[in-house]
Amino acid sequence: MTNETFIRLGVFLLAFLVFASWESLAPRRPLNCVRSRRWLANVGLSLINQLALRLFFPVLAVALAAFVQQRGWGLFNILKVPDTLAVLVCFLLLDLAIYVQHIVFHRIESLWRLHRVHHTDLDFDVTTAIRFHPVEIILSMLIKMVLVVLLGAPPLAVLIFEVVLNLTALFNHSNIHIPLPLDRVLRWGVVTPDMHRVHHSAVPVETDSNFGFNLPWWDYLFKTYRAQPEKGHTEMIVGLHEFRNEQKLALPDLLLLPFRRP
Repeated sequence: MTNETFIRLGVFLLAFLVFASWESLAPRRPLNCVRSRRWLANVGLSLINQLALRLFFPVLAVALAAFVQQRGWGLFNILKVPDTLAVLVCFLLLDLAIYVQHIVFHRIESLWRLHRVHHTDLDFDVTTAIRFHPVEIILSMLIKMVLVVLLGAPPLAVLIFEVVLNLTALFNHSNIHIPLPLDRVLRWGVVTPDMHRVHHSAVPVETDSNFGFNLPWWDYLFKTYRAQPEKGHTEMIVGLHEFRNEQKLALPDLLLLPFRRP
């Protein structure tokens, strides 16, 4: 796992370039805000988040998984199950945990104040995938690391999960046009942009749906799935009704937003 950083960064940059190009050539819906201002804020948040992770954690999830495996800690190290089964089950459990975490961050007011930074984006494109408050990113990493220790997740499972999560987040936040028949097929196995865009609707009942990032199955199983927005994808309002002033959503504003009243 010595090349973990290069693998993750390489996949991220390639995927970002592909989806940014795709949405420029074949956008799903028109964008309304000044692109340069939004991208500066969203990319700026991402850079701050990466710096915060390096400052707060001596090791990240994959390195921790290797350390745990060496010590024989955690459920799957104790049970001694086959590696392939351990990787598959741990991937699914980590994905389920992210789904549950996402719901919790919507339900608890103090956590929602952090997570709403992600939802205040007034447009929906590939950079929305990296628009998170640093405190939320730190909390998410803490939760992930606790799960890695408890599960004894194999380093390969954690690496695959991290890479796939980055890839699918960029994909399902992209403003790309996918033909509806193909979108319906894809939704059997992955969260599509049309599916996740519903979650970014300003209508509360739509905001509180489609919580999955990688796999759509949890939304189907736990009845949080909503197929389409009420007004359709081209007419739906993206963002939150409380935060509609584009000029007050610059990078410094987003960092202070959890502590502001709407």
